[in-house]
Amino acid sequence: MIDKSQVVFGIRAVIEAIESGKQVDKVLMKKDLGGELARELLSVTREYNVPVQRVPVERINKVTRKNHQGVIAFMAAVDYYHVDDIVPALYDEGINPLVVVLDGVTDVRNFGAIARTCECAGVNCIVIPERNSVSVNADAVKTSAGALNYLPVCRERNLVKAVQYLRDSGFKVMGASEKTDLNYTKADFTGPVAIVLGAEDTGISTDVLKLCDTLVAIPEFGQINSLNVSVAGGIMIYEVVRQRLNDGQNVNS
Repeated sequence: MIDKSQVVFGIRAVIEAIESGKQVDKVLMKKDLGGELARELLSVTREYNVPVQRVPVERINKVTRKNHQGVIAFMAAVDYYHVDDIVPALYDEGINPLVVVLDGVTDVRNFGAIARTCECAGVNCIVIPERNSVSVNADAVKTSAGALNYLPVCRERNLVKAVQYLRDSGFKVMGASEKTDLNYTKADFTGPVAIVLGAEDTGISTDVLKLCDTLVAIPEFGQINSLNVSVAGGIMIYEVVRQRLNDGQNVNS
């Protein structure tokens, strides 16, 4: 069910919402929509890094039957950041940072569960791509049990560049993958760490996988060999907590 209070419709209304600084999750635009206002909208979405999906008008009509002019925008339920906004401040505060990168996680329940675990474990932020990612809407906040009210979400146009930035900033990038025999408990999580979790069906994307310093696996002993991504994330996140506590470190400082 879509919360209609989170939808803005009409070309000019959407342009004004974006330019006013409101956090817009994405814009749906009728496939064949043209004209000067439509071009202005596309220019504004590029300037403010707002994803646009060209869709049949029938999809927009399912959201609202009002005079949408072929354009609707879904408002984000949280403020978005960028990793280069968050990381320097963490180091300035003397924090040993822990970041979770979600590469292609699109299910709102998985995302909410991961966010809930992250907040409880002292994770400093979640990083997601603009495209091929969950919509951080009211359902996501509810599923996270309110964790997203406290946990920063960094939404990046280019996830590969964001992960490279983390590496350049001194993070060990640790990917959860079935393409390794290294048990996650044997990896060193005591320094600045970015945990990368991929989509359940395809895993971590190739370009992001290449940037991982270490790939780790969670051993499975049943018949289906298919841990839910939120469960896998929780296991790895709390391994970081365990190692840091055993090393005499504060978890989030």
